[in-house]
Amino acid sequence: MVGELDLGWNSALVGEGVTAPVGRAAVLCALAVFHLGTRFQKIFDQACKQEELFEMIAKPVAERVLAGYNGTIFAYGQTGSGKTFTITGGAEHYSDRGIIPRTLSYLYQHFSQDHSKVYTTHISYLEIYNEMGFDLLDPRQEASALEDLPKVTILEDTDQNIHLKNLSLLQSDNEEDALNLLFLGDTNRMIAETPMNQASTRSHCIFTIHLCSREPGSATVRRSKLHLVDLAGSERVSKTGVGGQLLTEAKYINLSLHYLEQVIIALSDKKRSHIPYRNSMMTSVLRDSLGGNCMTTMIATVSVDTRNTDESISTCRFAQRVALIKNEALLNEELDPSLGPRPCGEVWDEPPIPTNPAQEGTLLVVGTGLSRMALTFPT
Repeated sequence: MVGELDLGWNSALVGEGVTAPVGRAAVLCALAVFHLGTRFQKIFDQACKQEELFEMIAKPVAERVLAGYNGTIFAYGQTGSGKTFTITGGAEHYSDRGIIPRTLSYLYQHFSQDHSKVYTTHISYLEIYNEMGFDLLDPRQEASALEDLPKVTILEDTDQNIHLKNLSLLQSDNEEDALNLLFLGDTNRMIAETPMNQASTRSHCIFTIHLCSREPGSATVRRSKLHLVDLAGSERVSKTGVGGQLLTEAKYINLSLHYLEQVIIALSDKKRSHIPYRNSMMTSVLRDSLGGNCMTTMIATVSVDTRNTDESISTCRFAQRVALIKNEALLNEELDPSLGPRPCGEVWDEPPIPTNPAQEGTLLVVGTGLSRMALTFPT
């Protein structure tokens, strides 16, 4: 079936040492490709290292962000399929670091080696819990009940630029500062034990790196931002059997993911003139990432357990719809901020000046410790 479907699987899947679970994953992925008509470039097995994922997924996007383009990497899949491990990583071993800490390390290493530019970095960490926004970097998180904290709200100006009120934008001068902010935010995240996952994240989280760069003496400055998004996992309540607060959280999670899917469907339909971004906070914040000025990479995690076949095929179908979207990432370059009213750190509302469109983007379908697939689509 591999040859017949022309999947292009590499030795990571069909080579030596492949275990039985990966064999089932191969069958599942082959069925998904056969029914959906999607071609995956690569499938990673559970032996794939986090470093390899970073090199293939995050590094190309980080390089474009350094060049002045916006980037987004978001993880999508059912609960317990490995999204948080892929984005943030595991805490037991240093080698288990996920995309966010590895991206921070890569960026600051580049800053230290590139003496031709002056870089300024700011970080924000937004949590969307039960359709309400919270600042994960708020120092009051540890001492206050969640309902007592100020809510992050969305404001939209006449040019349809999004502004987030009550969201901290903290300067980070080195890798250690950035990692401390990441750890602070992760400590404040909403996590609960469910029948599907012992440490299930109950909210969508958006870790954003705002980058400002300029050459000494130059009159122009480049601004870019990188959203690293860990979406809460979809749940079938009839299967998990949760109740009470977990049930309420599951309803909000599934509803927001439904709205995300509606936006994806609308964007992939060329005849649609209205895109329902405002239906949820997540799609409003990620408006540029989903259908605008951004190089976007999707990471979809799938389970190889036969009991989750329907969910895995649904994830593949969602990935196929995302692959139909074409973004046009533009170089964000403007005159020196000293000539205008906005300081370098404020990057939410900058109107980018179109110059050179970004090249081809990548849609990657990935699973941590399960099965991992990849395909390419144009931007």
